[in-house]
Amino acid sequence: MTDIPTSSEAAETSPKPQTPAPALPHKRSKAPMLIGIALVLIALAAVLYFRSLGTESTDDAYVNGHVTLVAPRVAGQVSRVLVDDNNRVRKGDVLVQLDPEPFDVQVHIAVAAVAAAEADLTNAKATAWSMAAQARSLRFALQHAIEDVDNQVALLHSKIASLNSQKATLDNAKIEYDRVVALSQRNAAAPREVDDRREAYLVAEAKYQEALQGVYQVRVTLGLPPIPPDGAELSQVPDDLDQTFSSVKTAQFRLAEAANQIGIFDSLNKSPKEMLEDFYKRDPDRDVNRIITGLIDKVPSVVQAQTKIEEAQRRLDDAKLSRRYCDVVAEIDGVVTRRSVNPGNNVVVGQSLMAVRSLTEIWVDANFKETQLADLRIGQPVDLDVDAYGKRQTFKGRISGFTMGTGSTLALLPPQNATGNFVKVVQRLPVRIELLDYDADKSPLFIGLSVTPVVHVNEKPTGPNAGKVLQPLTDAGGAETKP
Repeated sequence: MTDIPTSSEAAETSPKPQTPAPALPHKRSKAPMLIGIALVLIALAAVLYFRSLGTESTDDAYVNGHVTLVAPRVAGQVSRVLVDDNNRVRKGDVLVQLDPEPFDVQVHIAVAAVAAAEADLTNAKATAWSMAAQARSLRFALQHAIEDVDNQVALLHSKIASLNSQKATLDNAKIEYDRVVALSQRNAAAPREVDDRREAYLVAEAKYQEALQGVYQVRVTLGLPPIPPDGAELSQVPDDLDQTFSSVKTAQFRLAEAANQIGIFDSLNKSPKEMLEDFYKRDPDRDVNRIITGLIDKVPSVVQAQTKIEEAQRRLDDAKLSRRYCDVVAEIDGVVTRRSVNPGNNVVVGQSLMAVRSLTEIWVDANFKETQLADLRIGQPVDLDVDAYGKRQTFKGRISGFTMGTGSTLALLPPQNATGNFVKVVQRLPVRIELLDYDADKSPLFIGLSVTPVVHVNEKPTGPNAGKVLQPLTDAGGAETKP
C-alpha cells in the first residue's frame, strides 16, 4: 500500500520557487587615479630636480658657537658658588666668590705703603727747598765775587790815575826844586826858599811812592804781579780776570755743587757768566723765584720720592685689582656648563671652574664636498633645517667664510700621503654660515645640533664681502684694510 504524504511533508518536499540574484556593481578602472599620482610624483621630482640645479646641500653640518672657560685670575679658597649647570647668565654676573680676607690684608698694607711714600715726598721737597735756598745764596755770592773783581779792577784804574797825578806833582816839584837850587847857586834865591822847595819835592815823592804802593797792593789783591813783566803798564789786566779769579772760581764751584743737588747739571767748563746766563734763560722773564720753584720737582731726591709713591700706588692698585678678582664673573652671555668647583676648593690661577656657552654668538659649520664648492660664495643665502625642530621651522643664514683647510688636514692626525699609499678621497671643507634674524629666546639653537643647509647659489649674494671667496685683510684692531 502506498503511503500518501501529509500536507506538511508535501510542502517541505515540493520545489521552492527560484529568487533572482541581485545584479553585481560595475567595476571602476583604477588607471586614472594611478596616472594622477604618477603625474604628481613626476611633477614633484621635476620641481626637486630643477630646484637642486640652483642649490647645494649637505647633511654633514652642525651648530657651533663660542665657549668661554671660566677660570680665576687669583689663587684662593672658594667661599661660594652661585650657579649650576644649565643656569643662564649674563655678562658680569658673579659665578664664583673666593675668600676675600687675605686680599683685604694686602690692600691695607699697600695703603700704608702709599702713606709712607707720600710722607717721604714731603720730606724730600722740604730738603729740596733748603738746597734751593742755599743755591740761591751761592748764586748771589758768585755774582758778588764777579762784581768784587770788577770793583778791584776799577779801583786799580783809580789808583793808577792817582799815581799819575802824584807823578805829575812830583815832576813839577822836582822842576821847582832844581830851579831854586840853580838860583841859590847864583845867590838869586834865599836858602829858606830852597828848603821849602826841597820839602815840597820830598812830600811829592812820598805821595807818589804811596800811590805806587797802593797800585801794587791792588794788583796783588787781583792776583797780578806788582810790577808787570816785560815793561807792561800797571793798568794792564787780563780781560777775563773776573771769570778766572780765584774767589770767582771758588764761588762758581760751590754754586755748581749746590746746583747739582737740585738737578741743575752745569758743566764747569763754562765761565761763571755763562753759567748765570744759562740759569736765567730758564724763564722768559728771568724770574729767579719762578725758576727755583720749577726746579723743585726735578730735584733727584724729589723725583725718587715721587717714583716711590707711584710704585706704592701701583702696588695698591694691584692689591685692589686682586681683591676684585675674588669675584669670578661671566665674560659673555650664555649658559653654564661643565661646572667642576665647589665651596671649600682651593683653586689656582687659570684653573677651569666651568664653561659658559653663548646662545647668541653661534653659527653653522657645514662640511661641503670639494665638488660642491665651485659656486659657493660669501653672502649667498642659506636655508637651515635643524633636526631638533623638524619641518616646523626653517632658519635663515648666509655664508660668511671658508676655512683655510679641509677637515682631514686640520685633524689631530692628518693623513700622510707621502708614503705612496695615496687613495683619492673626496675632501670636505668647513664652510661657516652665520644666522640671520636669530632670536635665542624664541628658538634657541644648541651647539652640536645637526643641520641640513641648503645654499641658493643662483641668488644674489648680500652683506659684507658679498660674492668673494676670501675676506679682506684685517688689522690688529679688527678693522678691515684694503689688500
